[in-house]
Amino acid sequence: MENETPAAEAAAPSTILTFHSEKAWKEHWETNQNSTKLMVIHFTASWCGPCRFIEPVIKEFAIKFTDITFAKIDIDELQSVAKEWKVEAVPTFVFVKKGIEVDKVVGANKEELEKKIGEQRF
Repeated sequence: MENETPAAEAAAPSTILTFHSEKAWKEHWETNQNSTKLMVIHFTASWCGPCRFIEPVIKEFAIKFTDITFAKIDIDELQSVAKEWKVEAVPTFVFVKKGIEVDKVVGANKEELEKKIGEQRF
């Protein structure tokens, strides 16, 4: 697990958590699944053009919405996690509160993401 830091904000770490192992993801999930804090799970893939397009937007949101946890999962690295969340296309953004999926956005749609974040934040 690593924190990503946008170049423009090198001094201020973002809240994007990138998971490269199922164990790290499960530990994070078990620790945070009862939280009332919104978690946005960003399912992506290295070969996905729209995923690369939306990446700077997610970094921007992580800086703007510090009360939200953003988790990034590559579907090729963690296939079992993607299957568990029924991810059929990338990018997919799953919105979770108290361990329950409360919303989902499929595709690189900045406006829709920002709208759903606004609806689910509090």
